[in-house]
Amino acid sequence: MEVKEGKTFGIISVDSLLGEKITINQKDYKKVNIPNYQRPYKWRGKNVLDLLGDINSSINKNLNHSNFEQKIKYRVGTVILHDNEDYYDIVDGQQRMITLALIKFYIEDGNICDKDCSNIFKQNFNNKITQQNIYKNYKVIEDWFSAYDSNEKRERKEKFKEAFKNILEVVILTVKKQSEAFQLFDSQNTRGKALEPHDLLKAYHLREMKDKPYEMKEAVKEWENREPTEIKELFALYLYPILKWERWQKCNYGFTVNNIDTYKGIREDSSYTYAKRALRASPYFQINQPYIAGNDFFEMVKHYCNLKNNVKNEIENNKKFAYIKEIFKAENSVGGEYVENLFYCAVMSYYDKFHNFEELAIKKLFMWAMTLRVNLLHLGYDSINKYAIGEYNEKYTNHIDMFSKIYHARLHNEISNMQVRLPSEEDILKKKKWHELYKKLKNL
Repeated sequence: MEVKEGKTFGIISVDSLLGEKITINQKDYKKVNIPNYQRPYKWRGKNVLDLLGDINSSINKNLNHSNFEQKIKYRVGTVILHDNEDYYDIVDGQQRMITLALIKFYIEDGNICDKDCSNIFKQNFNNKITQQNIYKNYKVIEDWFSAYDSNEKRERKEKFKEAFKNILEVVILTVKKQSEAFQLFDSQNTRGKALEPHDLLKAYHLREMKDKPYEMKEAVKEWENREPTEIKELFALYLYPILKWERWQKCNYGFTVNNIDTYKGIREDSSYTYAKRALRASPYFQINQPYIAGNDFFEMVKHYCNLKNNVKNEIENNKKFAYIKEIFKAENSVGGEYVENLFYCAVMSYYDKFHNFEELAIKKLFMWAMTLRVNLLHLGYDSINKYAIGEYNEKYTNHIDMFSKIYHARLHNEISNMQVRLPSEEDILKKKKWHELYKKLKNL
């Protein structure tokens, strides 16, 4: 334990956290309480399944370690407590604690609510949302264990009990003043600004590498050496849109916290067939293919940062493609930026699949992207979305689901042989704004 400036830090087992009383130093034993000001319990089934999966994974990694000292510890989060003399009030960590309590209640067959059980189990939850989610999540836990037959279920319960005692840990932080508790809560959850989605992915994959300290160190070094905007834009402007468009799906502009599950990868110990294939394929990457969670995520980010830079350097510096740079430079508008990004996404998708810059293929991709620009006077991201997946619109000259075509192509010349049309001169005469641009495209 460590005490600094009225704050007490410590690490305890989940079993200790869910005991009748917990100790943050060797003197004080207090019950944990959920104060009235706390928000309702809002964890959903997905959150519960993620936690069960994490616990199960930590158990599987410890199967070969019968000796307590050799066990690989797994931290399930941080709990911030306010020491209000009578109780330790939970300021942050309530959602996870209630879920852990539900799991413990299940694995103990409900035989824990005697005088020695945690105050969490004795709490009166009056909020309707909390009551509903407790009921639903307990059913999720029951269903998860029901995937095992009776003998395996009994064994798995025993392993969970052992994990709660000797594997799963919680970081405990207590403060004396309630104002300090809320300040810490705000710092822990927002730091004045929500964490970027790619930073959350970084934390997730580092956790998957906790038993590989050297690789963790190198991954962090490589990550920190890059400009934060480079990684943010890689996901928001390239990887995520390409992945969605290859699947005939639209995407919002940007990359949000709601999208991060797409990039959590596959656990190394997964028994899924596609996981074994991904493991064998490592360290080679494809935008639309899965990879192993942990170090492969950082290798993937490095690979696609370099690939994106290689694509841009080739287009901007190869004399064969000088016309592309010239036309984009003249197109100084928001719609022009959207089309430029659409083009580079198409080239990245093509290069990711075929690893070449075949001149006619690049020209076709450019013509396809720029045709949308002359089709519309006003171009927003919604039009980019529809155009990328080949959705029909009478204003569009081409209705090619380009990203899906690239994804399904067997040979690169299937793209260079593709027919891309320009609008008729009659259509363009109605749009004086695009006369010069149309002439340049026609000359190509």
